Amino acid sequence: MNHAFRYLAPTSYDEALQFLAELGKRGKLMAGGTDLLVNIRADLEHPTHVIDIKHIPDIGKLTYSDQDGLSIGAAVTINAIIDDPAVNEHYPLLVACAHQLASHQVRNRATVVGNVVNASPCADMAPPLMCLEAEVEIRSLDGTRTVPCHTFFTGPKQTILKPGEMVSRMMVPARMRGASGGYRKLKRIQGHDLGIVGVALMKKDDLVRVAVSSAAPTPILVRDFKASDAVETMVEETMKAISPIDDVRCTKDYRLFMAGVYLKRLAQEVA
Repeated sequence: MNHAFRYLAPTSYDEALQFLAELGKRGKLMAGGTDLLVNIRADLEHPTHVIDIKHIPDIGKLTYSDQDGLSIGAAVTINAIIDDPAVNEHYPLLVACAHQLASHQVRNRATVVGNVVNASPCADMAPPLMCLEAEVEIRSLDGTRTVPCHTFFTGPKQTILKPGEMVSRMMVPARMRGASGGYRKLKRIQGHDLGIVGVALMKKDDLVRVAVSSAAPTPILVRDFKASDAVETMVEETMKAISPIDDVRCTKDYRLFMAGVYLKRLAQEVA
């Protein structure tokens, strides 16, 4: 369906934030556009203005240092994560999850921050970022605040963002570099599809973390475990943390079952 809107291309954060403050819900930010433009065409969203943030300097930068860790600008694409040598070396779990998101063509446009801000329960990049203690940098005309990624989601397609706020980048701390891990995603078909349930497991020294997607109103970070904890304990606690539903793609019971299966497989592989 055709829908007319004005296209804005701010060249600074201040300009973008001013547009957001003036337009309110009538303005929508766009980085990759893989969700926004599809929703506009499907008649699900009707913005009067689309604000393209890719022209803001450094918003597409992906940087790493041993002191500060990884900085992921709001316009950094999924394929940029996959192709970056530092991310592959220091944060392989991010790469494993990025490979599971859609197709190569979509990953050329889709952004890491966009996948998180869209706040879908099945977001593929949310589990690794939560496991790796990522923080979300949020800007507004009033200043900048930073929140842990696992506190960012409040419900399906809902976040803690207030009117006039935007996410400028995500940061993965240097202390989490070298963490091993893996990601398993159940899909309806082979190839590229939305997740029916996804499980990420991360191990860093004696610390083990588990995060699950498509099994609750938001992506879920389960409590911390020790490497010496029994797999059965991890599975039991994970089952308590998630709350899957029956829907057209899968039953609640099968989601629970496969979450447990994937967790056991990942624990064995990472060990």
